[in-house]
Amino acid sequence: MNIRTFRDGIFALHTRRFGTVAEIMVKKIFSLEKAKKNSYDKLDVTQNKRVEIKFSRVMKANEVAINEKTIIDQCLKANLSDRALTEKGAQQYPFDCNIQQIKCKEFDILYYGLFFTDIIYIFKMTSQEVKKCVGYSDKQHRGNRGEGQFHINNDTLPYHVKNYLIKKMDYLELYNLFK
Repeated sequence: MNIRTFRDGIFALHTRRFGTVAEIMVKKIFSLEKAKKNSYDKLDVTQNKRVEIKFSRVMKANEVAINEKTIIDQCLKANLSDRALTEKGAQQYPFDCNIQQIKCKEFDILYYGLFFTDIIYIFKMTSQEVKKCVGYSDKQHRGNRGEGQFHINNDTLPYHVKNYLIKKMDYLELYNLFK
């Protein structure tokens, strides 16, 4: 098995399918169970805690907006191999990962993280900690109530690493977890 092909496949998945990969990963690592309701992702039966899981792929920020003049060039530059970042690359290029659709009333524990091309970061915080998280906004969409978001980017990554990082793993470890 080519681990790079496996990793590239994860980066190429559509959003919901990528989220399912992250949910299965967290479920297996932390021995979580199926949720009893659709309002959260998993259940930690040892602590009787509702668990939400949110992950993002780390990609270089787009340098140019898409408009009528730039559309062809921007589509040609949308290639994953040109934009996906390594852990070290994230120190050299701007990136912005949005951890979104967070409904703090619906969970007790949030597992969230970042897929770099060489390593995966897994973070953990409580719903109360989310509300105090650097950059957290409880207004994701106009008129929306009870749903928020925060960004992990070059400026906020050190805060998350210092306070909430619980595990790093590489893609061989992930592949073996799923095997």
